[in-house]
Amino acid sequence: MSNTSRMRDIFRIKTSKALDHLEDPREALDDSYDQQVRMLHQVRQGLAEIATARKRIELQGQEMGARYAKLAQQAQEALNQGREDLARTALQRRSLLEAQVATLREQHANLQKQQSQLQENERRLAERIEAFRVEKETMKATYTASQAQARANEVAAGISTQMNDAGASLNRAKDKIAQMQARAAATEELIANGTLNDLTAPADSDLDRQLSAGMTRADVERQLEAMKKAGQGGSGAPDPGDGQDGWLSIGRGPVTS
Repeated sequence: MSNTSRMRDIFRIKTSKALDHLEDPREALDDSYDQQVRMLHQVRQGLAEIATARKRIELQGQEMGARYAKLAQQAQEALNQGREDLARTALQRRSLLEAQVATLREQHANLQKQQSQLQENERRLAERIEAFRVEKETMKATYTASQAQARANEVAAGISTQMNDAGASLNRAKDKIAQMQARAAATEELIANGTLNDLTAPADSDLDRQLSAGMTRADVERQLEAMKKAGQGGSGAPDPGDGQDGWLSIGRGPVTS
């Protein structure tokens, strides 16, 4: 096989696959139905033309029949008047007219036969087209339902393009949030350690943070010591958080009465 033939086969295969991917079977069915309807229209046009030609021959035959009868009357009238020459002329013309009528009758019979055959073809074609139309609509409905079911299944399974894009976007958003949270925690830690300076904070705010941290640790130690002493004495002070409004005293130390 030559390179040209091989390339031609590859191109034909790829083109066929692309067409299979892009072609909507519903559109193909509609196109096929439209072609059949156009064919039926052409058959009916031919049927109308044949019927017109047959009618024209019938009218011409009727004219010839009227002339044929008139020639017979003229021949009889000529004989009645003793004009055999005129009678002979009328009969000669009548004889020629018989040959013309025979030809016309043959044409009329052929047209009738063609019309009958074409009418039968038109009837069968119309029946096939109607059956195809019903099957076409059924197949289109089946394809539409199957397509909707496939898309629903893809969405449910998360394998559709939209779901894949949504999942990728969600993962990227999660990664960015985690990175930003880690960055915020790291910068907070660096600011707390004094490695970074908060340019928006008041002057000497780092000293305030360190003193506040030291006061918190001292307060925790005092509370721990008080809990130890209360445990040794067998009685403990009421929890500031107890009661409906106990939360108002949280952080204010023990309530004295």
